[in-house]
Amino acid sequence: MLLERKKIAVVLAEFLGTAILTAVVLAVSKSNVGIAYFVSLAVGLTVAVGTVVFGSISGAHFNPAVTIGLWTARRIKTLPAIAYIAAQLLGASVAYLLYRYFINGTLQNVGEYNSRVLVAEAVGAFVFSFGWAAAAYHKLDVSKSAFAVGAALTTGILVASVGSAGLLNPAVALGAHVWVWGTYVLGPILGSVIGVNLYALFFAPANALAADAKAAVAEVEVSAPKAKTNGNKKK
Repeated sequence: MLLERKKIAVVLAEFLGTAILTAVVLAVSKSNVGIAYFVSLAVGLTVAVGTVVFGSISGAHFNPAVTIGLWTARRIKTLPAIAYIAAQLLGASVAYLLYRYFINGTLQNVGEYNSRVLVAEAVGAFVFSFGWAAAAYHKLDVSKSAFAVGAALTTGILVASVGSAGLLNPAVALGAHVWVWGTYVLGPILGSVIGVNLYALFFAPANALAADAKAAVAEVEVSAPKAKTNGNKKK
């Protein structure tokens, strides 16, 4: 019973966290104060609060790019990663529906492939994921982790906003109706994968890497099929 409750709490935390984050992005970016500084501060503060509230439950990813980056670094297993991403996309979609109800209108999906947008999103996500990885690998306490992740996201958005909308989050891009595979989806994923793995390779504590390697070996051993025996005994 407790195990099932924990699994539900993890998925619900990612759903609610991403929904709230998307709602904040829509409220700020679509209003008259949609300036990069205001957006980055609002989003950074939202993620910081979300980290305090949900960090001990799900890790407070709230971003498919972060989840994929951590998955490539073996910080999260495959099935939980899929559940996280599904909850995040659903949360962003619900936030859009709520926003549409509030404004009594709809948003048209805008945007097209642009190499500058792709690079800007990738660079911004790299900055964000680098800070996220630092908090995760050094196992910072809640307050320090919230500050590090929130500040890293604020910085990443400011950097990316020069060449893009500075979303750095495929789920938020879905909710904000700028879902473009080659830019607002691929860019954050590339940046996060590079950022997390680069931090793990050069800056993560040795004991954290050893623990990841041990967990990876255990996962392979569990998933590997057992060798068959012919059942013949030697006489």
